Amino acid sequence: MTKIMDNGKVLSQDRLSKDIYSIRIKTDMAKDARAGQFVNVYTSNPSKLLPRPISICEIGGDSIRLVYRVTGEDTGTKEFSGLKAGDDIKLLGTLGNGFPIDSKSTILIGGGIGIPPMLETAKQIEGERIIVLGFRDSDTFLVDEIESYGKVYIATEDGSIGTKGNVLDAIRENNISAKRILACGPTPMLRAIKKYAVENNIECFLSLEEKMACGIGACLACTCKSSDVDSHSKVKNKRICSEGPVFNALEVEL
Repeated sequence: MTKIMDNGKVLSQDRLSKDIYSIRIKTDMAKDARAGQFVNVYTSNPSKLLPRPISICEIGGDSIRLVYRVTGEDTGTKEFSGLKAGDDIKLLGTLGNGFPIDSKSTILIGGGIGIPPMLETAKQIEGERIIVLGFRDSDTFLVDEIESYGKVYIATEDGSIGTKGNVLDAIRENNISAKRILACGPTPMLRAIKKYAVENNIECFLSLEEKMACGIGACLACTCKSSDVDSHSKVKNKRICSEGPVFNALEVEL
């Protein structure tokens, strides 16, 4: 798949919740983008050499939408949140492998900042879509948009909305079932989802989160343990940026 470096143009920027922002960018890479992929976003600060990997939330005809969390004052994401329509933004993409898209009945699970890629994925799934989203509290985002594409169930850690607990608590409480699970979120959540999928004989694909450097598979900074030997590193590792971020759950050890 072709990877390009592009000076995109910001079309809009909105704040969705306390630390969550949505940015739409006009870019040539939109035509090749797939649900579940990500892009590397570069800051204008020369002291911050490494780009920030951000998953693709939505794909338009000539634009992509990124939804991201600002993680601190002295970060690239803080800089991104100050961009406005008309500003330039440097991108590398599209990167990684996306989610499988077909007509199977699917449970889409997103937790925290793993929720954004589930919007485009839900739009593209042709079969039944059941969506389970996990939040810490009532400071939610993207729910109204995602529920346009399937029934949405919410779990919150404090019980302020939906099921009190995690996404698997919501699945069990509502007797949710399907032939496949697609999930993105923090590693502890994905580990529990894999265990649940294996126990219930459900096909499962996981999008892993990891800090990255190059984003194209050359530096081996973002590896995870795998069930087979990687042809590149010759050990039981997978490169999340290039061979992922989406993996069949049976291929990786969490």
